[in-house]
Amino acid sequence: MDPFSQTILHWYAENRRDLPWRRTRDPYAVWLSEIILQQTRIAQGTAYWQRFMERFPTVEDLAQASEDEVLRLWEGLGYYSRARNLHAAAKQIVALGGFPDTLEGIRSLKGVGDYTAAAIGSICFGLPAAVVDGNVYRVLARHFGIATPVGTTQAKKEFTALAQQLLPPEEASAFNQGMMDFGALQCTPQNPDCAACPLKNSCNALRTGRVSLLPVKKAPTAIQERHFNYIFIRCNGCTAIRRRGAGDIWQGLYEPLVITGPMASENYFSQGFAKNQFSEIDFHLLKKGVKHQLTHRLLVADFYLWEPSYRPELPEGYFWIKEAELDRYAKPRLFELLLEEILRFAQNDKG
Repeated sequence: MDPFSQTILHWYAENRRDLPWRRTRDPYAVWLSEIILQQTRIAQGTAYWQRFMERFPTVEDLAQASEDEVLRLWEGLGYYSRARNLHAAAKQIVALGGFPDTLEGIRSLKGVGDYTAAAIGSICFGLPAAVVDGNVYRVLARHFGIATPVGTTQAKKEFTALAQQLLPPEEASAFNQGMMDFGALQCTPQNPDCAACPLKNSCNALRTGRVSLLPVKKAPTAIQERHFNYIFIRCNGCTAIRRRGAGDIWQGLYEPLVITGPMASENYFSQGFAKNQFSEIDFHLLKKGVKHQLTHRLLVADFYLWEPSYRPELPEGYFWIKEAELDRYAKPRLFELLLEEILRFAQNDKG
């Protein structure tokens, strides 16, 4: 066995994190944790994993749930395509008669890529497949002095081949989890404790003074900025919402009235409201310039509260619900922020 691999296994045996999904080899539980943690810190993701396991103890339970129910439970995690893929994959697994136990079969599940398939395959079925995530990139780049920019096709090939070469086939699970934990706890992105590192004598980055320079990252994608207005309509205990359609980052989530462009009165009317439906007296600006950062997009919204005395005719796709029932609908983060501002407005108004 390679000395590097031996060191990782020894370190992992003494320093492994005690995570709830590591106390089982149930592929459903492990798969659920991997999907949740794809774009989520463990500190936040653990509570969601526990919530899902309590509500859907088996993959059959998850498959039988409605998409709305799954999205509501996912609310706050972002990247909602993960939740939709999770739901679709659960139905696939049930249709297959059980969780697939080959890399090809696991990879065929909706939302599962090479990394997730290798993680589930090695942990649950002992398959000798190496995982390569951000932690693994960092550990390998620093230790072996690899300057290929991560996030590129070449890097994926190069790092995957190296990780696979280092993987002890009989201890794939421990090695993969050891690499992830080593990157998360020891070889950290910022200020790693190199003096206490068991690999310090063989680390290329430490020897050449490049710890802070590796791994090399490719040029970031330009951030696009989008501006729009969120308008919460409140009328006799009811509010209006719509469900976002297919092909959208927030597909299946519910939102209040959204208007793009400048907030001029003619803009309201162009959205389907007649002039006699609108009164400035009923309209309140709650907050301007609320920012919400997505991966490659910055959303900037102005929040408004509209309290007409009678129900206006709604644009196509919107419908009325009781305001008290809003918790039944899965909402994007910006809608939650709007509701927080409305609560603050009501408290100030009473005060």
